[in-house]
Amino acid sequence: MNVSVFGIGYVGLVQGAALAEVGHNVLCVDVDTARVEALRQGTLPIYEPGLKSLVLDNYHSGRLQFGTDLASAVHHGDVLLIAVGTPPDEDGSADLKYVLSVAQTIALNMDRHQIIVDKSTVPVGTADLVRACIEQVLAETDRSELTFDVVSNPEFLKEGCAVEDCMRPDRIIIGTDSAHAEAVMRELYEPFNRNREKIIVMDVRSAELTKYAANCMLATKISFMNEMANLAEKLGADIEMVRHGIGSDPRIGYQFIYPGLGYGGSCFPKDVKALIHAATSVDIDARVLKAVEARNQEQKASLYNKIVDHFGGALRGKTFALWGLSFKPNTDDMREAPSRVLMEALWQAGARVQAYDPKAMEEAQRIYGARDDLTLAGTKEASLKNADALIIVTEWQSFRAPDFDLLARYLKQPLIFDGRNLFDPQRLSSRGFTYISVGRQTPCVVQAGVAP
Repeated sequence: MNVSVFGIGYVGLVQGAALAEVGHNVLCVDVDTARVEALRQGTLPIYEPGLKSLVLDNYHSGRLQFGTDLASAVHHGDVLLIAVGTPPDEDGSADLKYVLSVAQTIALNMDRHQIIVDKSTVPVGTADLVRACIEQVLAETDRSELTFDVVSNPEFLKEGCAVEDCMRPDRIIIGTDSAHAEAVMRELYEPFNRNREKIIVMDVRSAELTKYAANCMLATKISFMNEMANLAEKLGADIEMVRHGIGSDPRIGYQFIYPGLGYGGSCFPKDVKALIHAATSVDIDARVLKAVEARNQEQKASLYNKIVDHFGGALRGKTFALWGLSFKPNTDDMREAPSRVLMEALWQAGARVQAYDPKAMEEAQRIYGARDDLTLAGTKEASLKNADALIIVTEWQSFRAPDFDLLARYLKQPLIFDGRNLFDPQRLSSRGFTYISVGRQTPCVVQAGVAP
């Protein structure tokens, strides 16, 4: 099947490469000429495990193409996927100008019946807006006889696991009331639907809401656990023990109940705000979602507050080693990352940061440029030298088993602020470290080598 993808961002690139991998002829287009040229030269705009080989293999095979000619993409595809950004507007609503711009381009160039698919995360009612936009252009250009279908087909990709999510999806949501569109979409996704039935067909508006509801439910679990972590600290409980206790209940499960520094990235913050706005527009007070968002904002500042408390507010002139810049492991994405909130607060207080991340160093350089109070270290060990403390922000695998003797030698004092609970508090105290984490008590430091 010939497929065109409008927008070579996170969703468009991963989905386009996955469709090409199973044999479809995919043309991905974008208005960013530099991005398209870089892809043609083998340079990807994002880091995602397994994505580079998937893209390059299919590009060299000819099944995956990249271009900037939007009109050619309309003519190429029997199925047209709209995968452009929907950034938050000032009021928190999703900005649909890019989606509607693509819809207008499609309408100006379509010459046969085609399936237009909303792949971007969009508010309920967007398919109706896309349809109205296309119908208006067709009427204005005297081509009202042309027919088309608009389908909602939201993505459910987790950054760091996006390739796996595309190749082995949990579910494939198809929102349509057209039997023809349903048949075409089933054919498109048939290679991904062989082991068991994963396709769920529903009306368009339900499909649009499903995407927001899924992300907001996961964000709610995260904020709830962070609130429980704060409560555990005050009550003398251990949130890690609580997590094991409630996660063993299959109705709750272990996913998304890890306490930490709050959620970030391109999806959860934006989608929670957008659903709150959508609720307000129909006179619903989204009290739960407002609380989720408020807790998340407070949680991003929680580790900084512990640092301030430990040093009695005297942070000016201090240097902190910081491990982890991306909002989660296995990505270079720093959008809405807790690291940004923390670093900017430390700078405001007059402290310096020596940061390291396995994949997000270039992104940090792009965001912050050259600063006297930021050093991007070449290794995690280099970031430690002469630092007053180590701060752990992102739970990368390579941070889980460090050389603690080296840490003690490089740091000015054996002090760790851990926003991801990577280590055992008693073990750290027995090595002579002051270890401050999330939702757990800070044990008394035991001199190294001396039994408590």
